[in-house]
Amino acid sequence: MFIINSYDKGKPSSETAIESEKITLFDDKVSPDGVVFGGRILDLVHFVALKVANTHAEIDCIIKGIDFVRYYSPVKKDDRLICKASVNRVWQDIIEVGAKVVAENFRSLEQTNILSAYFSFTKKDNDQMHVVSQVIPETEVDKRRFLEADIRRKIREKRLKNKF
Repeated sequence: MFIINSYDKGKPSSETAIESEKITLFDDKVSPDGVVFGGRILDLVHFVALKVANTHAEIDCIIKGIDFVRYYSPVKKDDRLICKASVNRVWQDIIEVGAKVVAENFRSLEQTNILSAYFSFTKKDNDQMHVVSQVIPETEVDKRRFLEADIRRKIREKRLKNKF
């Protein structure tokens, strides 16, 4: 069963999601065979995820961590990238944003999965008066992401406890 407290003030994930941020690479940071370095792609998607977190929180955020990054396919210099990002869940002042990048061939319009990642953000200033709105999942996909975000959070907490 899926229940969110009705007294919590929240926003639907679709309100702050980015569905198709187009990223054009004008970059000389490519390997000799014309493949864009993965760190460059991660840097670009980080800024899209940050934009989603800032919009949702209505306050400037900073990255707290990257929980998971998966590269599916290399990006070639001439690929047009499309980034999608949305808030999966909010815990007090921690915001998890899921992001996905696909490459689109401008001739055939064929899309290839490039990267998926989960970013954690927190408020830039420690303003205790500013409350970050909860996310209200609308679709079945949103609900799945909401529940999986809590699993990732528990794994992060367990890792941190075992680290010290």
